[in-house]
Order: sequence, then C-alpha cells, then structure tokens
Amino acid sequence: MTRGIGYYVHHQGVGHWQRACAIAARLDRPCTLIGTFAGIDTAEAPGPVLDLPDDRLDAAFDGADGAADRPHGLHYAPLRHAGIRARMARIADWAARTDPALLVVDVSVEVALLARLLSLPTLVFRLAGTRTDLPHLEAFRAADRLIAPFPESLDAAGVPDWVRAKTYHAGFLGRTRPAGPAADPAGPVVVVFGRGGAGGTATDLAAAARAVPDRVWHVLGPVTGTAEMPPNLHLHCWVADVDAWIARAGLVVGGAGDGVVAAVAAGGKRFLCLPEPRAYGEQTEKAEALARLGAALVHPGWPEPTHWPALLRAARDLDPSRIAALHDPEAIARTAGFIAHRADMGAAGA
Repeated sequence: MTRGIGYYVHHQGVGHWQRACAIAARLDRPCTLIGTFAGIDTAEAPGPVLDLPDDRLDAAFDGADGAADRPHGLHYAPLRHAGIRARMARIADWAARTDPALLVVDVSVEVALLARLLSLPTLVFRLAGTRTDLPHLEAFRAADRLIAPFPESLDAAGVPDWVRAKTYHAGFLGRTRPAGPAADPAGPVVVVFGRGGAGGTATDLAAAARAVPDRVWHVLGPVTGTAEMPPNLHLHCWVADVDAWIARAGLVVGGAGDGVVAAVAAGGKRFLCLPEPRAYGEQTEKAEALARLGAALVHPGWPEPTHWPALLRAARDLDPSRIAALHDPEAIARTAGFIAHRADMGAAGA
C-alpha cells in the first residue's frame, strides 16, 4: 500500500492553507493537512485534516516568545504552554500511527526539527528573504530537500550556496486562473489586502482615489476606520473570487505576499507593489527582485496622496509580459510530482 504524507500548514493568513490544498489535490496518495485551522473552512480540504491546539500566546501574537534564554536553534519555544505540548504530542502520535513517507513543512522551524527527531524525512518550505539566522539554517540542514514557492529569478542574493543547491524552486503556487485578454491600462485600479497583513485604512484609500478621480478604484480585503468615500472608490471587503477582480484590473496594487504576486503574474497585470514589513525581508527583497526584472513598480509603504498621479502614470509604462513570464501554469502539478517522488524515495529508504 502507498504510504501517505503529512503537510504542516502555518496559521498566518490563509495563503499557506490555500497552497497546501492546491498541492494536496494533485497528489497521487493520501495527504493529511496538519495545523491550527481556527477561522478556516476545512470542508474544502482534499483529504484528512489533523487540527492542532493553538500555540499562540495571545490574540496580539507577533511571532515572538519573549524568552531571553531560548535555545539558539529555535525561533518560538515559550515555556509552560499547554497548547504547544498538546500540538507536538499530536504530531508525534500521528506519525507513529500512520508511518508516513515524509512530512512537508510550510512553515515552522520547530516542526521541522521535531520531524527529524521522529526520524521522519521532511520537505521544508523556504520562503523569500534572507533567512540565514541559525534556526532557519538548522531547519534547512535537517530537511531532505527545500521548496521555494517562487521562481529562482526572485531568490535573494545572500542565500548560501548549499541552501540554494538543496532548493527546489517550485514557482508561484497560488490557485490562479490563466491570463485573459489584455486589460485596458486605464481600467480599474484593484487594491488587494490579504489576511496576513494590517489591511488598509479608509482615510488613505479615500485620499488616493480623490488624487486620481478619473480612475475607478476597487478595494478587496480588510479596511479599518471611516471616511467620506469619493464616488470612484468601492470597498468590497472579502470577496469569494479575487482572481475575477484582478482579471478586469488595469492596475493591481498590493503587497509582495506570495498569493498576490502569484495572482498578478497569472493574470499578466501591471503591478504597483507596496511591500509590507515582514521578518527576514520577505516582502521587501521579493519586491526589489520584481523591480530589477521590470515586472513591477515598487513603492515603500502607502504613498502620499500627491504621489498617486505620477505612480499611476509610471505604472502604465510597465510591460505586463515581464511579470506574466514569471507564471508557470504547471507549477502546482510539478510540485506535487516532486513531493510524490521524494515520498517514494523515502518509502524505499533512499
């Protein structure tokens, strides 16, 4: 009987969950999705789900554990946290009961190292940015192989040679539709805010739309605060199909998260990238690479109202084929094949 695999899903935003579901649906074997899924409808999962107790310290969790004496090979290891004990025990119990061929880890240094202690081969996701701190390097060293969910052309310059050699560059792994007809560059401005960031503010958006009154603005995702809305600005909050909105955009404005960039590349859209602050320069370094390739116009942070007219004029000069060239429609299928191949090697003891 074909041995199954596990896929650990980080609980920041929904991008990791969407990526896991897209890959698991293309696998040729059982795949258990493992993680904390509060606020996520797991009914769409393409296989079994192992829901874990939450490991966050409080609602304002920022990824830090506040420990001054944490072991140098770990990122997050607070003491006296019952949720962490329970989640690690459940992972170990699942591995002992099911004897999986391997575990995909997207992402957690601690889960990757736990898997190694359980004698379980791992494929560890390596996100964008410079991750040369000791905990990341130890997780990379413990992994069987690494998966980068972006094209090799967007990799950071400071990645060690041995890490790069161990990496499978999967390309963008978002659930995106193929590009449609070329959009009018004077078409709607579509602003996208994901679940993993702070979202937008009503006052900033209203000021931007007023600065460019001849363009229609559509805003997807969370917006805080209140303001008098100009007639060319429309706030839609969460929408079921972001790709459909992107398809009719003349310009997409958003951060440099994997999901947004993947959707823009798949749609072949002009892109004004506003990278959000993230650890290890995850978004800023990806944005800088997009700018070097001529695939996006990049601005640090939300622009002042007076800057918007010039930015939108500059964005019209972008060649959408530059970012479209980064999209591989077979990326998810190829990555599922890579994972299945590594699982076969693990099952054979290779």
